[in-house]
Amino acid sequence: MYNIQKNLNKLLRGQPTYFLDPKEQAELKGKLHKDEYHIYSPYPDSEKVIFYKKELPEVLLYEIKTTTPLRHQDILGTMFSLQISNEMFGDIVLTNNRYYIYILKLFQNYFEMNFTSVRNSSIELREVPLDTLDDYTREYVELELNVSSERIDTIISRILNTSRSQIEEHFKNKEIMYNHDLLKNLSVKLKVNDTFSIKRVGKFKYMGIIKTTKSDHFIVSIYQYK
Repeated sequence: MYNIQKNLNKLLRGQPTYFLDPKEQAELKGKLHKDEYHIYSPYPDSEKVIFYKKELPEVLLYEIKTTTPLRHQDILGTMFSLQISNEMFGDIVLTNNRYYIYILKLFQNYFEMNFTSVRNSSIELREVPLDTLDDYTREYVELELNVSSERIDTIISRILNTSRSQIEEHFKNKEIMYNHDLLKNLSVKLKVNDTFSIKRVGKFKYMGIIKTTKSDHFIVSIYQYK
């Protein structure tokens, strides 16, 4: 709630917000009229966006150059290990074996001085034009799973090919996020476009039931973020 109020206050002063995830976007929209803000999306279909009135936000795009293959969670984990708040950076984009990250210009110096390695691998930061990813389309791997229900624990169990008791361990260790918040109930039933992530595994989007089988199971579609 503090973050929402902080960003609302910035808008009321005529300043752009920080980066907002989809949950924060929905909460902020609930406090505003449609004519009270515009939305800045760094690229089409970007997940994290910035609300503004007239003053456009100052955003930079960096390419992370390295000879070591990286995963989204490697870069994200490094950002958090440097105590960089989630609102200070936008989407992390992996495409064509290249790695990009959007940041707010206000913490450019700290970012450049401290973001020097990922997973013990040295990296080089190169600022690139903001329109570099204008033609980028989010990439997924589509999974089709045979499940007995749309409960999140059932679906994660099939993704990881493990038992529900092991899923409970992930849950107890606070390793499962659901729609950008810690999962609070393993029995929650997924809805189309719900997102969830599992620490050290990856992020997923639920796309719904494709068909029902003769045994009354469901074939469901899951998008795994690349």
